[in-house]
Amino acid sequence: MKEQFSLRTVRKKIVMASKIVGIFLIVSYMVSARLPFREDISFLIWLVFVVLLTLLVDYLLERFISAPISDICEVARRIAQLDFTSRCQVTSTDEFGHLAGNINKMSENLQQVLGKLETANRQLEKDVWQEKQLLEERKELVDRLSHEMKTPLGIIRAYAEGIQDETDEGKRQKYSEIILSETERMNDLIITLLDLSALETGAVSLEPERFDFVEFLETAAGRLLLDVGEIDFELQYELPEHKVYVYTDRLRMEQVLNNLILNAKKNVLPKGILKLSLVERGNELYFSIYNQGIPIETDKLPKVWEKFYRDKNAKYSGSGLGLAIVAQILSMQDLEYGVRNLPNGVEFFFFIPIIK
Repeated sequence: MKEQFSLRTVRKKIVMASKIVGIFLIVSYMVSARLPFREDISFLIWLVFVVLLTLLVDYLLERFISAPISDICEVARRIAQLDFTSRCQVTSTDEFGHLAGNINKMSENLQQVLGKLETANRQLEKDVWQEKQLLEERKELVDRLSHEMKTPLGIIRAYAEGIQDETDEGKRQKYSEIILSETERMNDLIITLLDLSALETGAVSLEPERFDFVEFLETAAGRLLLDVGEIDFELQYELPEHKVYVYTDRLRMEQVLNNLILNAKKNVLPKGILKLSLVERGNELYFSIYNQGIPIETDKLPKVWEKFYRDKNAKYSGSGLGLAIVAQILSMQDLEYGVRNLPNGVEFFFFIPIIK
């Protein structure tokens, strides 16, 4: 019974309003006809009442019918233009209220779906870009590797053919040694390249541990600079006289030190200065290695970290992968590193946090 007489629907509201208006018109006409005035005056009074009633009905229709429809239409128009930020303000319990609620819910769902689609699209674009970059890097790697292999393969082929025609045993032995040397060179290149590729792709991870970096550096430098017999340069060094601990991958940092020290050793001028430095700067250790020699062209400094890059002024011909590995290992730990020209030489450096 209560549901029958409730005004939860627009239809019921309109029917109820029309009945009330009709009753008011009939009652008002009957009342005006009984007023103690002339007939024309009574009619005029009734007419004024009808006008006021009409204005009231118009206001109610605008308030409960037109305004909700306009609000819903405006929100629907914005949704059609893919603007999902607007919400219907209709809060009634009739069909308009239910429709507004459903539109708001639909707008929220569409906004969520569109957000997910945009996220998926950005990820797809990123994946496509990464795939494109990977293909370009693979092509570049194959091209460079092919170029790197041409020289040793050509040498191996030439001396292999020479062995076939050479009767002198001494020369045959020398040719064999050259072939073995070039084979070893190619093997080292491939192993180094595979190691770098594993670091870049994340196929291997770092295994940090706490250790004294001062003793660690002394051991690495002694093995590469002092335990090799006669040296043709002046070695200088500046190291802390106490232990300084760091937390990093010992084997990979040994690889970093080896490559930086060998690079400096191969490029230092005869009788020139090679200086190792390890200095505490606040909460960090500053490692640097300086070799007196030909400076690197300023615009070429960033390129020394690239795979297969070789400075045209370099004294030796290496694989061009050592510094690329250094950059990759240091980058994986978010360690600051760099290279710069100093008076009469070049300095490579990096920072590493100190731990207690």
